[in-house]
Amino acid sequence: MNILRKLRRFDAYPKTLEDYSVKTFGGAIVTIISTIIMTALFIGEVRDYLTPSLKEELFVDTSRGSKLRINLDIIVSSISCDLLSLDAMDTMGEQHLHIEHNIYKRRLNLNGNPIEDPKKTDIKDHTNTMKPTQTVENATEKTCGDCYGAANESHGILCCNTCEDVKEAYRMRKWATPDLSLFKQCQHDKSVEKIKNAFTEGCQIYGYMEVNRIGGSFHIAPGDSFSVSHVHVHDVQPYSSYQFNMTHKIRHLSFGLNIPGKTNPMDDTTVVASEGAMMFQYYIKIVPTTYVRSDGSTLLTNQFSVTRHYRPVSLFSAEPGMAGLFFSYELSPLMVKYTETKKSFEHFATNVCAIIGGVFTVAGLFDTFLYHSSRVIQKKEELGKFS
Repeated sequence: MNILRKLRRFDAYPKTLEDYSVKTFGGAIVTIISTIIMTALFIGEVRDYLTPSLKEELFVDTSRGSKLRINLDIIVSSISCDLLSLDAMDTMGEQHLHIEHNIYKRRLNLNGNPIEDPKKTDIKDHTNTMKPTQTVENATEKTCGDCYGAANESHGILCCNTCEDVKEAYRMRKWATPDLSLFKQCQHDKSVEKIKNAFTEGCQIYGYMEVNRIGGSFHIAPGDSFSVSHVHVHDVQPYSSYQFNMTHKIRHLSFGLNIPGKTNPMDDTTVVASEGAMMFQYYIKIVPTTYVRSDGSTLLTNQFSVTRHYRPVSLFSAEPGMAGLFFSYELSPLMVKYTETKKSFEHFATNVCAIIGGVFTVAGLFDTFLYHSSRVIQKKEELGKFS
């Protein structure tokens, strides 16, 4: 019993008798408000505990041999899909993609509504120059069609039996292609129908392509694209480059996987060609990014910044160019690493105790101040000294 009496001396929480405790209306209000504050702060602390924090690091990128995935979804509102080409190349000079790609084109009306289901399209192979369509050896085996003055024995073109043969013969001669309906071979060709719908439809180009992990570019421009003497060109005949209005909307553009907190600065961007035919250039700086989840899994993606430059294309322009959307990108030598880390339970428990104890103590001090203030005012009123 003596030990118990001595132990009671260490009680830091002495209790008062219920007969001597006074409950007030002000104390009840303070208790209710403090309880609401403690509950709100506790819920916020639980959310913070359950949400992993991100640790950010920056270091030199030493990764090698991986591919770069480009995700795109772009709408050109007033040019048909048949006239638009998507081409990609890298700084090594390759103008073709012997890699996986999944690009679709969807025809739209001028109001932006789909006309038909999307069709898959291939990024064109530009490793070779144009091949002659009719050689000297097989010219005698088939009926020889008229090339309308564009036949050239030095290029191996003697006969033009199809509409494509005539157009290629004109390309080899570097002549402007006239109205295709004037050619007998083209009167029933689909290319004539394409020309009729050139400016009465829009086009949505979307999907992804995987390219070598080096700097490069890709572009969406009108005309059939091909390579002559290692020079990339677009044939827009029978139109002029100044007829193409490249007003567009970039619904989505990203590089790699999407991760929490990642933003794509070009999403839902609408650009209007206010000066007719315009050349839109986007210079993109890609920052490789690694995201390490709390479960140990690793995601490789990329963030990027972009600089825009627009200029009109006309006969009187001092700088050469053509209407289209041109995206040039380069990779930063630095990599950003985000690591998810969970907060410890000890840290959570400490914060909860600090919230409850802190609010309870401050509320107690405020209640004591209100109680004693009201007592002083009451005594002065009783003595008639309160004015």
